[in-house]
Amino acid sequence: MTSLPAPRPGAKKLGLVIDLDTCVGCHACAVNCKEWNNGGYPAPLPDYDPHGAKPDGVWFNRIHTYEAGEGAAGRTVHFPRSCLHCEEPACVTVCPTGASYKRAEDGIVLVNADLCIGCKLCSWACPYGAREFDEDAGVMKKCTLCIDRIYNETIPEAQRVPACVATCPAHARHFGDLGDPESAVSKLVQSRGGYDLMPEMGYRPVNKYLPPRKTTCRAPALAESAMNGAKENGSVGERLLAWLDRALSS
Repeated sequence: MTSLPAPRPGAKKLGLVIDLDTCVGCHACAVNCKEWNNGGYPAPLPDYDPHGAKPDGVWFNRIHTYEAGEGAAGRTVHFPRSCLHCEEPACVTVCPTGASYKRAEDGIVLVNADLCIGCKLCSWACPYGAREFDEDAGVMKKCTLCIDRIYNETIPEAQRVPACVATCPAHARHFGDLGDPESAVSKLVQSRGGYDLMPEMGYRPVNKYLPPRKTTCRAPALAESAMNGAKENGSVGERLLAWLDRALSS
């Protein structure tokens, strides 16, 4: 099995902060992610029967929409889902070939397609449903935080962010170093009560979610309580919906 890299003092923890209060569910992030990643590091991302009755394919970013709460207290919440680049990623430690690995210098979790045997152990281990199996190539693929974009010095510095962040019309997605308490994303998490998705799993995701502003001050406690109460449900969506229902009805 694969071991994690030794912690490096002062190493970056690159990740996303996603604002559930402002996401409008337009899917622009998913579309631009698909377009960018059809070339470069993880390409291609195939589609299966895209215009048929059961379209499917490899998507690194998916958006789910839920009706949370009841009556006047209810609202529609759009929940973007992708790899959270966990500090303790089970997908890495279960990999029998070392194909899944976490970079020590910035915390990004990647897949080496040359080593991947398509056993799908990583997809079974990931509680967030972030792994995608490419049936054409026979390997696992996932969000790379657009590693071939964020370090690309041939494009303007302002554009060196993941494709999903660059294209979000509502500015609901933010990118930066969550290992630096003085970074803009870290301060955003602190000011808005950003939380880990399913913290009880112990994987310490780097990516954070910002809750609806109405419940900012109580968000971490509500998230933990609701998700612990929904442990019998294996679905990420069901757990998230349980938290949203409780948060919005308080």
